[in-house]
Amino acid sequence: MATKKDVRGPVILECKSCVQNGDNKISTGISRYITQKNRHNTPNQLELKKFCPRCYKHTIHVEIKK
Repeated sequence: MATKKDVRGPVILECKSCVQNGDNKISTGISRYITQKNRHNTPNQLELKKFCPRCYKHTIHVEIKK
């Protein structure tokens, strides 16, 4: 795992539309991706368009806090 001194660290992306629809976060059906980002170049929250198998379409996935 990344320490606080690492510039590149892992982030978890979660489907925004699944969470907004009131689906249970504990459910295994929520689409999540693990990726890395450079904390110096992108200090704000990361948003990427990814495929959600639960929604069965491409949706915006946002970074969640661990």
